[in-house]
Amino acid sequence: MGVSTSVPEEGIALVTVDFPPVNALPVRGWYDLAAAVRAAGRDPDIRCVILTAEGRGFNAGVDIKEMQRATGPEALIGANRGCYEAFAAVYDCEVPVVAAVHGFCLGGGIGLVGNADVIVASEDAAFGLPELDRGALGAATHLARLVPQHLMRALYYTSRTVTAHELHRHGSVWSVVPGDRLAAAALDLAREIAAKDGYLIRLAKAAINGIDPVDVRRSYRFEQGFTFEAGLSGVAGRVRNTFGTDKEQQT
Repeated sequence: MGVSTSVPEEGIALVTVDFPPVNALPVRGWYDLAAAVRAAGRDPDIRCVILTAEGRGFNAGVDIKEMQRATGPEALIGANRGCYEAFAAVYDCEVPVVAAVHGFCLGGGIGLVGNADVIVASEDAAFGLPELDRGALGAATHLARLVPQHLMRALYYTSRTVTAHELHRHGSVWSVVPGDRLAAAALDLAREIAAKDGYLIRLAKAAINGIDPVDVRRSYRFEQGFTFEAGLSGVAGRVRNTFGTDKEQQT
């Protein structure tokens, strides 16, 4: 359980997230993920990183139960900072990051894959931001990297999800494969990337980030300010406390 790193082949690092039962990450988990991705990118022998997960889905976002147990603002501050660090680590990783997504990719999961360089997904993958149903805000920055602007707004306001096939049609998912082929498909793509010269691939990553039209770190930080406002107003807590209850099921 936790975050682990392995090297399945020369030049490729595999960063795996495993927080049963649904990969909803506690504060410490986001920081551990950030550290693992940054360390893999700094390794001069690594030319591509695969980000994957064990269990029922890729990522269910922040551990809401950890938030519910908190009596002060520390959990909210920790989750916001941890998510910021993890998302930034994926974006700033010195080499390309391939996200291998299965099952649900929600909330913070969108922040991770939205900042990844390439996404490979299984046929059962679903992507969405249920933030408004969880008393939170954020990651619209990253969803906007996956779908057109008006679709992003509709998905954000409704908390609906989109399938991997839909994202493939929008060009944001590289390929959609059967679940039992996901690991192999991600490895095949990473192998192709890792075949490039290590110095050159790092220059390419820095160059592409440098021409990005949106500063994802600054725009996400702006969103987080509204998350704090929702928390201070009390509305975030009221909505978050319906999580896992009959009332939530009716919404």
